[in-house]
Amino acid sequence: MKRWLSYIIPFTKKVSSSHNGILEITWYNGKKHLNTQNTNYSYGSLQRILKTGLRQLNIEGCQHILLLGLGGGCVIGTLRKDFDYQNKITAVDIDPTMISITKEEYDLQENEFLELICMDAHEFVLNATSKFDLIIVDIFVDDQVPKLFLERPFWSELVHRFSKHGQLLFNASLNGNSKNLKTIEEILNSNGFHCQWLTKVNGTNTLLLGKK
Repeated sequence: MKRWLSYIIPFTKKVSSSHNGILEITWYNGKKHLNTQNTNYSYGSLQRILKTGLRQLNIEGCQHILLLGLGGGCVIGTLRKDFDYQNKITAVDIDPTMISITKEEYDLQENEFLELICMDAHEFVLNATSKFDLIIVDIFVDDQVPKLFLERPFWSELVHRFSKHGQLLFNASLNGNSKNLKTIEEILNSNGFHCQWLTKVNGTNTLLLGKK
């Protein structure tokens, strides 16, 4: 019923998160969006932004994808439905509330092809032993990428978690951080990646694509 009524009037439920503040789950125009105070986390503009980046990559050749930053899991739905990706996805998020929302509100359940891990993304990367064909880095607190994920130590570790022909999609920022982004590109280039920047995607975000 809410889905149909949302074409007339939005319905919003607020959920408190220790990591992300107040999250809003809103039915609007027949879709359930996940938002923070200042930005969309899932199933709105973010989904369109990430889909633009995914179109530039070879999803068909991937056997195992790592997603750092889960949100409401919209990129998982995009991979399954729009790119017919049916292989393994490992998704990592530090926020247990976010993982609960993904399961309860968006019906994403773990199975042999989907692993949901509640863990700090940097810690996961430091300890990971698997290699991934595509790593999607989409880590935000509200509308900001945490400083840790724009600095050299994280990216110097991450480059060792790609398979031989690994690919990267990094949702870099809404604005600024040009010095950090240049350093990230230098690290990737020195480890055999060819990089491409997409700016003002959906009028806002910067994406960094990398291919070995």
